[in-house]
Amino acid sequence: MTNPQHGSTPRDPLRIADLVLQSRFFLGTAGYPSPAELQQSIQSSGTELVTVGIKRQTAEGRDSGSAWWTLIRDSGCHLLPNTAGCRTAHEAILLAQMARDIFETPRIKLEVIGDDYSLQPDPLELVKAAEALVADGFLVFPYCTEDVVTARRLLDVGCNILMPWGAPIGSGQGLANPSGLRRLRAAFPDVVMVVDAGIGAPSHAAMAMEMGIDAVLLNSAVSQASHPVQMAKAFGQAVDAGRLAYLSGVIPSQEFATPSTPTGGRPWF
Repeated sequence: MTNPQHGSTPRDPLRIADLVLQSRFFLGTAGYPSPAELQQSIQSSGTELVTVGIKRQTAEGRDSGSAWWTLIRDSGCHLLPNTAGCRTAHEAILLAQMARDIFETPRIKLEVIGDDYSLQPDPLELVKAAEALVADGFLVFPYCTEDVVTARRLLDVGCNILMPWGAPIGSGQGLANPSGLRRLRAAFPDVVMVVDAGIGAPSHAAMAMEMGIDAVLLNSAVSQASHPVQMAKAFGQAVDAGRLAYLSGVIPSQEFATPSTPTGGRPWF
C-alpha cells in the first residue's frame, strides 16, 4: 500500500511483521476540527498507518462516530488500535481484545499510564500486559519511555517493536532526552523503534529520524495545529528528510571549527 502523496523511495521500506510501509510517519486520528480536515490531513501526510481508539472523543462533538469510522475505513490506511487511558494491565488487556474484535487486526498500541501528571507509562503494568497480549497472539506496539531496562523486559516477553516517548503526551516539547533515545537506539540497533508522543514541530520529527529512529507517531501536533492539513504535509516531508539524512550519514558534531574549504597551494584563478 503506497499513498501517492508520499515521496519516499520504495527502496527503503519499513517492515513490521506482515506490513511493508513506504511512509515512516504514523498519524493519530483524534481531535481534528472536522472529518474533512482529518481526511485531508491523512492524504497530505502520506501516512499509511493511523492510530484509532475505541472510545473516540471528537472535537466539541462536531463530527459523529459513524462519519469518522467511514472516513478511516475509506482512507485505505492500516489500523493501529490503542489502549489510551488504561491504568492497569487488566484494563488494557480487555480493551485490546475488544479492539481486535472491532477493528479485525492483531496490532495494538499498548498504553498503560502510571502517572496522571506526566502521563508516563507504568513499566510494571506495561510489561505484564505486553506478556499476556503477546501470548494471546497480538502484535504489541508498547508505548514506553527511553529506559533501557524496561525496553529489555518488553523485548524479553515477546515484543518486537518499541515506542519510546519523545516527551510527555501532548506537551509539544520534542525530544526531551535525545541522549537517552540515542542510548536506546544503540542498545537495540535491530529493533523497530517508533518515537511516540511529545513531538510538537516537524523539526522534532526530523531530529528523531536523523538519529536512526525508524518512524514517528504523533497526533496533537497535527490535529491541534492552526492548519492541520498543511502541518500534516510538513511532518510527512520532515520524516522523509530526516530518514534520508540518516541514510546519507550526518556528520558528527565537534567542539572546534574545521574549515570547509582547505587552504594551501596556488589560487585557482
